Amino acid sequence: MTLLFSPLSIRSATFSNRLWVSPMCMYSAIDGVVQEWHHTHLAQFASGGAGLIVAEATSVTPEGRISPRDTGIWNDQQQDAWAPIVQAIHDRGSLAGIQLAHAGRKASTWWPWADQQGSVAEADGGWRTVAPSAIAFEGFAEPVALDAAGLERIVEGFRTAAQRALDAGFDVLELHGAHGYLLHQFLSPLSNRREDEYGGSLENRARLLLRIVESVRDVAGSDVPIFVRISATDHAEGGFTVAEAAIVAEWAMERGADLIDVSSGGLVAHQKIDVHPGYQVPLAAAVRQDGRIPVAAVGLITTAEQAEQILVEGSADAIFAAREWLRDPHFALRAAHALTADVQWPSQYERARWR
Repeated sequence: MTLLFSPLSIRSATFSNRLWVSPMCMYSAIDGVVQEWHHTHLAQFASGGAGLIVAEATSVTPEGRISPRDTGIWNDQQQDAWAPIVQAIHDRGSLAGIQLAHAGRKASTWWPWADQQGSVAEADGGWRTVAPSAIAFEGFAEPVALDAAGLERIVEGFRTAAQRALDAGFDVLELHGAHGYLLHQFLSPLSNRREDEYGGSLENRARLLLRIVESVRDVAGSDVPIFVRISATDHAEGGFTVAEAAIVAEWAMERGADLIDVSSGGLVAHQKIDVHPGYQVPLAAAVRQDGRIPVAAVGLITTAEQAEQILVEGSADAIFAAREWLRDPHFALRAAHALTADVQWPSQYERARWR
C-alpha cells in the first residue's frame, strides 16, 4: 500500500486516500445558487476516485462573493441546491467538503472570461466591498474598512454558513484564509493597517480568523473536521511570512482546526513567485513543523509519483490538486494504476484497473 492510497482519519471522517480535489471557482452560479454544471463537475471527481472533494470558495454573505457568478450558502435556496450534489459525491464513494469564504476587497469583480476586468460597478450588478482597511487591491475599487458591527456580521456569517453546510450534508468544512481574500487580508500587514485589536501585532491580525475557527467549531461539534487554508507567504516584501504562518497554524489548531491547507500568494498584484512543480511544498513542510500540525500540500502537483514522494518525505499528510483534476477527472484512478495500488474502483471502470 502506498502512502497516497492509505486511509486518513480525522475526527469522525475517514478518507479512503490522500489525493484530494482542491476548491476551484467555476463562476457559474446564479444568485449564489449552484447549477447542473456544478453537479456534473463535482460528482465526476468522485467517480474518479478522489478521497475528498472540496467545493469551490462559497461565500457566507452576498457581498463576500468574488464575482456575481460565485456560489453562496447564506440562504435556504442555496443550501437546498448543494444537498443533491453532496449526495451524488457520497453515492460515488467520496467525502464532500466546502470552502467557506469571504473575498473582502477582492469581491465584486468580473469573472475571468468576461469582456472586462477589475471591479464590477454597482450599476452592473456589483457592490461596495469591505476590508480590514480602506486599501484597494491594485486595479480594484477602494473598500470600506469594517467597523465593529461589520466584523460581528462576518463572524456570524461564517457561523450560519457552517450550519447550513452541515445541514446540506457536507463532511468537511474549510475556512478560506488564503489568496488575498478577507481573512488573509487581516493576516497581512500589507492590507491590514488597523489600530484596534484586529491590527498591529500578529496576535491581533489573526484575531478574526481565530474567532471564526472557534465559532465554526462550536457549530460543528466534536465530529466534523475543520480545515483552514492559508497563504503561507505573500511573496512580497513586508508581507505575511512563513514563520508567522506556522504560528497562526498552531493557534488555529488550538482553537479547533484539524488540518492546515497550505497555499501562498494572492494578496498583492506585485507578488513575485517562482512557479515550478511542487513550488509550495516547502511551505507546507514548514507549517507542518515536523509532523506536529497536519497539513495538505498543493501547487502544481501533477503525477502520482510526485504526490507519493511528498508524503514519503514527510512534507505533508495529504495532497490537494486542482488543474490536474480538470485535465483528468479520474486522476486518482490513474494515480492508483501508476503506483499499482490495490484500491476500490467503480464496477463500471473495473476493466481499466490493471491493463
